[in-house]
Amino acid sequence: MRETLSLMLYLVRLRIRTRLEFRASLIIAWIAQAFGYASVFMSVWIILARFRQLGGWSWPEMALLLGFHTLGYALGACFTFVQLRRMEELVHSGEFDALLVRPVNPWAFLVFSGFNIEYGGHIALGFGLIVWALPQAGIVWSLPVVLQLVASLASAAMITASVVTVIGACALVLGRARYLFGIYFDFWELSRYPASIFAPSLQLALVTVIPLGYMAYVPVAALLGRPVPYLGSGAVAASLAAGPVCVLVAITFWRFCLRRYQGAGG
Repeated sequence: MRETLSLMLYLVRLRIRTRLEFRASLIIAWIAQAFGYASVFMSVWIILARFRQLGGWSWPEMALLLGFHTLGYALGACFTFVQLRRMEELVHSGEFDALLVRPVNPWAFLVFSGFNIEYGGHIALGFGLIVWALPQAGIVWSLPVVLQLVASLASAAMITASVVTVIGACALVLGRARYLFGIYFDFWELSRYPASIFAPSLQLALVTVIPLGYMAYVPVAALLGRPVPYLGSGAVAASLAAGPVCVLVAITFWRFCLRRYQGAGG
């Protein structure tokens, strides 16, 4: 176990050192990513500047929601998205077969060897929005609330990593999975807004079969003391449990697909 952990940390350090060889392009990528997201957030600010509220949420509350959503996504995606988005190509080229004969877990090797520091722009923007919004959100702070905030962010990162893992695992059985990421991002974009602005059926979907409501809306609403449809007083517990539950589902599904993997030839 210790040797495996040391190997994974070595792979992360190696990946970071390799990427830092091109620092100028990395910094430009961070700025471009942050600018792209900031332009979207600016459009939300313009709407709120005109109408004051969006589904009952003020701009500081929306800024906290957007920052939480961006930061939670980035923390999970830096380990999984770019790596597992390539699963379809890895299967078709036979590279994944080569991973199976190595004395290391193929999922762990993929995610740690491909650790992506290009999400620095996401992290800086998300963290900056949270730091700006928190003093204006009217939250009564205490140690349990701080721990709730940190644990909710960790849970959001777990949800991202789990959903991406499930989508990537589909390539092991179906041979294709890239198109599923388009569907994922359609719902992902919806999850950056308060679920209360959507139809009741979509609200229910975002806290049940599509757990992306726990990426930001449920934990932030719980921190702000806002009512959460269908969860009520259980919103805090649900926001903390969603990530670990998604991890268990992802592990089970990955193993299920791996057992049925027969190579690119099917």
